[in-house]
Amino acid sequence: MTTATFDSRLATSSSLLRRLATLVFATDAGWGATALRLILGLVIFPHGAQKLFGWFGGYGVTGTLGYFQSLGIPTFFGALAIAAETLGALALILGLGTRLAALGVATNFAVAALMVHLQFGFFMNWFGNQKGEGVEYLIIGIALAATVIVLGGGRFSIDRRLTR
Repeated sequence: MTTATFDSRLATSSSLLRRLATLVFATDAGWGATALRLILGLVIFPHGAQKLFGWFGGYGVTGTLGYFQSLGIPTFFGALAIAAETLGALALILGLGTRLAALGVATNFAVAALMVHLQFGFFMNWFGNQKGEGVEYLIIGIALAATVIVLGGGRFSIDRRLTR
């Protein structure tokens, strides 16, 4: 391989990485994207803290993974769900890798809706007369995450600083 060929391949891979980074980190510069990202991150983080640390009445990692295993969810995917709700929420709050974090949250919500909540119908258990919670919260969460995936991190995000 000649030096010119190597330099050409390096430039091509560098260009590809630059385009990929732009795709992941580029963001709408508006305030709305910032607000949506922060709302999603701040709402999801307590759920992750329940699963990871046992805060807010949660069961911590061991209890959560045990519950996931009882549903037939392998430990690896259970750990990914916990990471999406804790590390993903923190990434959303900071605006770092916003699109990937929102994708993780949306995926987590979709799996929860299909594997746990769909059997209880649409509505949340507002009055305590159902055996579980319906999917309405998760549908709203998926829609919010999808919007964040499209818009990116917004005006006040680390993503925006990285792509300037």
